[in-house]
Amino acid sequence: MNKKIVSLILALMLVAGICLTGCGSSDTLTLNVYNWGEYISDGSEGSFDTIREFEKWYQETYGTKVKVNYSTYASNEDMYSKLSSGAVSYDVIIPSDYMIARMASEGMLLPLNFENIPNYQYIDDSFKGLYYDAENQYSIPYTYGIVGIIYNANVVDAADVGSWDLMWNEKYAGNILQYNNSRDAFGTAMYKLGLDVNSTDTAVWDTAYEELMNQKPLVGSYVMDEIYNMMESGEAAIGSYYAGDYFTMRDAQAADVDLQFYYPERTNFYVDAMCIPSCTQNKELAEIFINYMLSEEPAVANAEHTNYASPNSIVYTNAGYIEDMGADAMEILYPELGDFAERYNAFAYRNMDAEMLDYLNTLWENLKIN
Repeated sequence: MNKKIVSLILALMLVAGICLTGCGSSDTLTLNVYNWGEYISDGSEGSFDTIREFEKWYQETYGTKVKVNYSTYASNEDMYSKLSSGAVSYDVIIPSDYMIARMASEGMLLPLNFENIPNYQYIDDSFKGLYYDAENQYSIPYTYGIVGIIYNANVVDAADVGSWDLMWNEKYAGNILQYNNSRDAFGTAMYKLGLDVNSTDTAVWDTAYEELMNQKPLVGSYVMDEIYNMMESGEAAIGSYYAGDYFTMRDAQAADVDLQFYYPERTNFYVDAMCIPSCTQNKELAEIFINYMLSEEPAVANAEHTNYASPNSIVYTNAGYIEDMGADAMEILYPELGDFAERYNAFAYRNMDAEMLDYLNTLWENLKIN
């Protein structure tokens, strides 16, 4: 064999040996968490830093260091696209209900080992056995809520509020924000028209498409997380969004902005839940993290930080949490709904088959380019 080739092989073996030695000597585990933006208590303004506290707790409990890599996404569809590409690996994700159903059906989620998640006992029974995970195999509820309309009372007349019609009111052209994702945007039109948001009839979706086309000249922007700054600053006056985010916006609103909130009669009920994707590199560590998230201090801190309703009984019965949130917030976040499952089953998004999903995506692309 050529001496140069032998030397090269020996050099590569030496480098590989150094790498393997370095990798083997590391006693730090890695956990990759993929979550919505603004969706965990992060230590800002002196709050509980969930990620750092988990790292400390894990080392104290198990004697091993762990490093949590935490990154965020803006929509379920963005998250799904990234994971389905196979180019990334995450250990814990927190999708919405309909996306959980889709990912489970496509083999993208792993069944949970509940022996590693004893704190599951604190999840209210109303949030178990729902359609997206009927056997409670793949997910543990993290937050839930109802979609409503946020508006600036200094701009919007009181007589115009109360229904979805506000988002189609020509009086506020240019001041209206619409979702920048297909399912939620079409949902606003379908709830407004009294249509089934889970219809398999293309004519129903065509009707919703026409309603969104009628709205388009009135829309200032199609947004996701951008809605925060735009509503807080008064750049926009009307937008549909998730109930918990209203309080985040209200707390940061400018002096000349007066943000208010209401639920239309027909609207989306949703649950976001913690899951383990099939691409995980450390399933047991992921389950330990999920169990930690259900324990009292992080669970209460996360609920307070996100302003979303919690299905965790430790949270909504916590006296300090109730006092900190205040009566008005508790009334909006935990309204008297009667049978939650009945309302949820009537209005929640469900998983769409591939054919209907393709049809919806085509309509959405046409809406955005026309």
